[in-house]
This record gives sequence, C-alpha cells and structure tokens, in this order.
Amino acid sequence: MVLPLLAGGEAIGQSLAPPTFNDEAWRFSVTPYLFLPVTTTGTSTVAGSSVDIDLDLGDLFDVLNGAIAGRAEAWRGDFGLVTEGYFVSIGGDSSIDLPGPAGGTASVDVKVKQAFVDLLGAYRVVEGAYDETGRRYSFDVQAGARFNSLTQDVDAKLNLDIGSGPSFQRNLGGTESWWEPVIGARGMAELSERWTGALLADLSGFGVNGDHLQWKVRAGLDYRPWEQASFRFGWQFYGIDYSTTRDDGRFAYDVFQTGPFLAFTYQFQ
Repeated sequence: MVLPLLAGGEAIGQSLAPPTFNDEAWRFSVTPYLFLPVTTTGTSTVAGSSVDIDLDLGDLFDVLNGAIAGRAEAWRGDFGLVTEGYFVSIGGDSSIDLPGPAGGTASVDVKVKQAFVDLLGAYRVVEGAYDETGRRYSFDVQAGARFNSLTQDVDAKLNLDIGSGPSFQRNLGGTESWWEPVIGARGMAELSERWTGALLADLSGFGVNGDHLQWKVRAGLDYRPWEQASFRFGWQFYGIDYSTTRDDGRFAYDVFQTGPFLAFTYQFQ
C-alpha cells in the first residue's frame, strides 16, 4: 500500500503592515506553519498499481516521520518577493507470516516524501481604508515558479525459513522532481485593531511536467497581540493531480485534503 502525505500549504503571509512601519523601506515577515488535514482522499499509483486513499488525521500521524515548513516575504511599497519551503516524510512497514512448509515472512516498507520551494514575485494591486476608523484592506497578486519533489517508494521482501537471506526483493517507484509555474492572489481586511481576515488562493502546474493541476484555497484570521508578531489560524483546501510514466509503470498522485492550519508570523524592518 502506498501511503499519502501531509500536503504543503501556504501561510497567509505578510499581513497589513503595522502603522509604525515605513512603507518606503523594506518590510520582512517570517512564518513557520502547520497544516493538519483531517481528511485525505484520492488515489496513489506506483508501478501501474493504484491504491485508494481515505484517511483521517490520526492515520497520518501514525506514520509521520518528520515535517518542516515556512514562508518568508519581503515588501517595499507595493512590490514584494516571496519564498516558501515545505518538506514532509512519512512511512511504515508491515509483515505477514507465510503459510506452508517453507514458512517465512513477507514484508513491505513504504516511504513517501514531498517537498517544494516557491520563488514568487508579488504586487499589491490595491490598498485603502473601508470605514471611518481607518481599518485597511488590500489585495495582491503573485506569480513565479515552484520546484517539486515527490517520492513514492515501495520495498517488498520475501524471506523464507529455508536457506539464508531473502529469497525475493523488489523496489518499486522512486522520486520525481519538476518545475512548474504558479499564480496566486490574496485579499486581506482589518476587522479590528488586533484582528485581520484573509483569503488566499493559488494555482500551479497547468499540465507542465506532469502536474495537471495543483491548487489551494485558504481562509483564516490573524490575531496580533504584539505590534510585530501575530498568530494565524483557519481552514485550508488542497488538491494535486500529478502523473508520469517511469520504467516500472505509471507513477501518479491524485489527492484532495482539507483541514485547519496554524501559523506564527514575525514582522520586522
């Protein structure tokens, strides 16, 4: 069985700059984040063999080996630069006792890894105030490139009680890496002195290098207890439809995930 992975998600990113920041100088933000998919459904294919996926968050945590993710933004006036990195590794193994006079065991070790790095330019299309208190809103667009790496590796072994060592071993799948274009947009509005609402969406792939479409929609709130730091939380929808052909057959990953996200952002100048 090929296991699904925790999908990467963008942090909502640079919030509306605190009033004490100078818009003529560079403004920076750093955001480590965590996406917790409560539902993961779809199909994973290795060596032409497909497995349906239907897992909850507990199932994913059972096989999680490690994950790290973060986003950084730099803005000067209406122009910005954005980079984001994500890595997750999951895996597990299982074995069964073989019947018959030879006896022995059959074991399967599955490893799944996903990583990406975004390099984006951004432009703030509009920014202003929407009421007499001066609460602000903004809308920006982003475009650039994403580097992806996806591993689906299955190592199958057959060990018999007779003789010595494994009598059968086969490795299926492997790692695919590719570049693809990304476009995105984000809208934000201050709800109060400390709260900001935001909606972010992006699309990537568009059939380039096997990624038919990768998409994300995220809605959330930013709570800023301090002038330069804030907590972020909300809900994310994510999907990917990637496929290619390797020497051992079709290699594909078509998955939808949804769940909450948590993030912390620090802004400085």
